[in-house]
Amino acid sequence: MFGKRSASAGAALAPPPMPSGGRPAAVSASAAPARSAPVMVVPENRRPDAYYVTKTTVFGALIEAIDLSQLSKMNPEDARNEISDIVSEIINIKNVVLSISEQDELVQDICNDVLGFGPLEPLLARDDIADIMVNGANKTYIEVSGKIQLTNIRFRDNVQLMNICQRIVSQVGRRVDEASPICDARLLDGSRVNVIAPPLALDGPALTIRKFRKDKLTLDQLVKFGAISPYGGEILKIIGRVRCNVLISGGTGSGKTTLLNCLTNYIDLDERVITCEDAAELQLQQPHVVRLETRPPNLEGTGAIPMRELIKNCLRMRPERIIVGEVRGPEAFDLLQAMNTGHDGSMGTLHANSPREALGRLEAMITMGGGGLPARTIREMIVSSVDVIIQATRLRDGSRRITHITEVLGLEGDVIITQDLFLYEIEGEDPDGKLKGRHVSTGVSRPKFWDRARYFGEEKRLAAALDASQDKSGP
Repeated sequence: MFGKRSASAGAALAPPPMPSGGRPAAVSASAAPARSAPVMVVPENRRPDAYYVTKTTVFGALIEAIDLSQLSKMNPEDARNEISDIVSEIINIKNVVLSISEQDELVQDICNDVLGFGPLEPLLARDDIADIMVNGANKTYIEVSGKIQLTNIRFRDNVQLMNICQRIVSQVGRRVDEASPICDARLLDGSRVNVIAPPLALDGPALTIRKFRKDKLTLDQLVKFGAISPYGGEILKIIGRVRCNVLISGGTGSGKTTLLNCLTNYIDLDERVITCEDAAELQLQQPHVVRLETRPPNLEGTGAIPMRELIKNCLRMRPERIIVGEVRGPEAFDLLQAMNTGHDGSMGTLHANSPREALGRLEAMITMGGGGLPARTIREMIVSSVDVIIQATRLRDGSRRITHITEVLGLEGDVIITQDLFLYEIEGEDPDGKLKGRHVSTGVSRPKFWDRARYFGEEKRLAAALDASQDKSGP
């Protein structure tokens, strides 16, 4: 009744979900589906089970009716139209009773299953979502405005969810299965993806997507949102411009990578910048950028290229700045060495709850690498390498603030001495539960990087920002 349909040649397209145990082919960049229109996600009013039974029936008939090899040669728009026509015919022949809106919804869902990321497509289309958290086939949560909420999104079963996970990670040449159940990857727009699959995840695959905004934030926008005061934002611009070595510290979801992206906007266009990341997320706008990404081990457990090897190789690539997406282990030693050997303006992020804790974590990570260096030697290396620590914090109301801009001054005995330039003080909360606060200057009029600012001709601008910050309250 439905013969195998032929189709015109075009861009490559991903195959549909495969039976349990199968592995779908990689999705090419040209096959990235057009995002569907945003939909409101409401925790209540979950679709009835009958909808998913009907969808499974129609989907099975569709797979029998189309020629996937020919469909894969079509461009995404033509492929969607082809699938839509076939699904409509299947619905008529099988006498499935659906309203026009229900039929449109079913067609949209099936197109997303075959060509895109299935039920995730409406969520990926929404710009207001920061995180998507899938806990097995039947529970999907999102974070909006710093708050987590349950959605009505569900998958047919864990097999479909696992196939979608495979489709996502295969885009960047990675895999996730029982032999390799943990995977870090990214979407084509740079959004961070983590998958942990059975047998480690007991209730089905767990998929977490940290979405990136399509419009890249700037420090001026962070000032507008209240993440930093106008004068604090001006200081950060100068810090990025005069090639201070910067560590951005913060907890999970506090906005470290966003802030790092903002600071890189003030790198001169003629500088050669090399980035090292576990999953490439940074979105630098400079023309001379080399992006490096670590590689996980292969099926035999060999061939891994860790972060430490990337940073070591950077030193042979004539970089002017080295930017590490996240410092997690012994590579901290190599980053500090790079900062202290002529690569001024290098930057990185790490997890910590305060600038003081960030220094302790940095020391601990260097110790993890072995080498038997005395604690004082490590601290001397930190002091001679790191100029500024910027602390990003996610507050309990979901808002994100830059709470510290802190200089590293030196050693006094065995203790690293720091100096705060700006702090964020919480003053209470409004009737809606939003925290109120302000950024305040600590009164430092001549920071340690003053001479560096003078070298780059920025000392007047720095003095004006510091003087103004002492006379004005925060936003």
